[in-house]
Amino acid sequence: MSSSVPVAAAAADGVVRVNQLGYGAFDGKAAYVMTRAAAAGARYQVVDGHGRRVLTGRVGGDAGEWNATYQHVYQLDLSALKVPGNYRLEVPGVASASSFVVRANGAALATGAKDKAVTFFTEQRDGKNVVPGSLGRKPAHLTDRAAYVYETPTFVDPDSDQTVGELRRIGGPVDVEGGWYDAGDYLKFTHIAAYSESLLWASARDARTPDRKVLDEARHGLNWLDKMWDSRTKTLYIQVGAGAGNVEETFVGDHDVWRLPEVDDHLTDPSERFLRNRPVFRAAAPGKPISPNLAGRTAAAFALAAQVETNRAQARRHLETAAQIYAQAQTKNVGQLVTSLPFAFYPESAWRDDLELGATELALAARRLGDPRAGAWLKQAGYWATQYIEHEAGGDTLNLYDVSALAHADLIKAARSDRPLVRQLVGDLKAQLEIGLERASADPFRAGAQYDNFDAVPHAFGLAATAQLYRKVTGDRRYDDFGEQQLAWNFGANAWGVSFMVGVGTNAERCPHHQIANITGKQLVGAVVNGPNSEELFEEGLGDHLDGMTPCPADGVDRYAEFTGHGSRYVDDVRSWQASEPADDFAAIAVYALTR
Repeated sequence: MSSSVPVAAAAADGVVRVNQLGYGAFDGKAAYVMTRAAAAGARYQVVDGHGRRVLTGRVGGDAGEWNATYQHVYQLDLSALKVPGNYRLEVPGVASASSFVVRANGAALATGAKDKAVTFFTEQRDGKNVVPGSLGRKPAHLTDRAAYVYETPTFVDPDSDQTVGELRRIGGPVDVEGGWYDAGDYLKFTHIAAYSESLLWASARDARTPDRKVLDEARHGLNWLDKMWDSRTKTLYIQVGAGAGNVEETFVGDHDVWRLPEVDDHLTDPSERFLRNRPVFRAAAPGKPISPNLAGRTAAAFALAAQVETNRAQARRHLETAAQIYAQAQTKNVGQLVTSLPFAFYPESAWRDDLELGATELALAARRLGDPRAGAWLKQAGYWATQYIEHEAGGDTLNLYDVSALAHADLIKAARSDRPLVRQLVGDLKAQLEIGLERASADPFRAGAQYDNFDAVPHAFGLAATAQLYRKVTGDRRYDDFGEQQLAWNFGANAWGVSFMVGVGTNAERCPHHQIANITGKQLVGAVVNGPNSEELFEEGLGDHLDGMTPCPADGVDRYAEFTGHGSRYVDDVRSWQASEPADDFAAIAVYALTR
């Protein structure tokens, strides 16, 4: 029987961490208490909105040390709580309380967060078709309609985006207006857009009910991606804009000036000429083989669109574009891949997974449209899948740099009759999940991603998505709880108690490294940030605020310093590009992982 209890006072000894997105009524519900002193055996309680105690329990075994201050972490099982409502978890005398919600339909919670992540793409739009939205966006970079193509520049060193000498024009004008900004800056990349597009179209295809908002953004992005492919000259353009200026200081680049994007169209200073008239760079010379990672994922984006578009004529056009790009992939003597300029921005090494994905989506699109090439593409998909498993598997999981999980799951659907291949694909999906599961089993907060490196949050979303894909193609639910744990970690059940999606949860990222949001002072709803990163990246501090940058937090205090641990640190500060910068690929994998 429930009884009324007083609100627990905040305690200095520990903190409670919950999934701030909320819990489905019939899903598993893990929360955590992190303490300075041992607390095994302490009583915890859940109180409802009326102050009534509805669940009690005892703190169990110690999951391990987090850092020298918080030497104990305990997992609390709240799964017995089935009634929807608003609740507060308390560990009296041990830790401060934390609020959370339970909803009858857990899928509705995921869908709400997914909708916010899609909103982020709308806020990232470039060109004439921007939507004012909450940030008061205005059309920008209209000069991209007639942009010039430049030779690949020489960089100061492989890790620098600063160039040597002047940019040399080799072609144009070309129309590359539109698309999305890549992250907190205003550069645009085919590599990132193709990955994001593939996930948005896959979300539209795999959702139980049609999602007009996802389709609108997917179409907006594909319109730009279509401009980046010149079917007449067979040229794939890979980037709009230059990251930094040159060492001679005759021009500046995108990262050198903190400003609103619409400012660029009105610049007159000669040193800012490449902000006003942005350079375009290509993957290869016209008609020459294209880096296989780019060819595979770009083809996949168009082929996925061909599977979803209701207009059959438009779907066939997308299929033909996908086929052209895929046919131009370089598959022999593959050296350093092409992603961005400089390559250090996005240092991808795997490429066979991209070719598997491209061929698989081409085969599925061809089947839908009655195209006789489906069988040939399916054969290619099987070949590249086995090549990936032989040469590249075992090192990564679903994220920007490895799309094999999505490729495998779709190929299983396309090649059901090929049982040996299906067994291989299922085995590799399982192996990827086991990578995350092994990490989680040794982590106090059950994190399957490496949070002392870049891209922890998107990797966690990728593991959650892979768990869902595994269940769909096998019917095996053994990784369901693991997948939910990864979502919970991203939404606050982590050492920092932060939801890494802006606008979701009671304590979400507040100061993203994002120019428009920072200058306007508006919340960048749905943005997904990198999250914690290696502690070493912060050893030299965050640096000064750039001209035009509004300090955030205003007092400059790191509220999360005491939670640095396991070689990782998270800093919620506009200067903290290492942790607080959002990116399209982060939001895209979130959209797919939250698709129900």
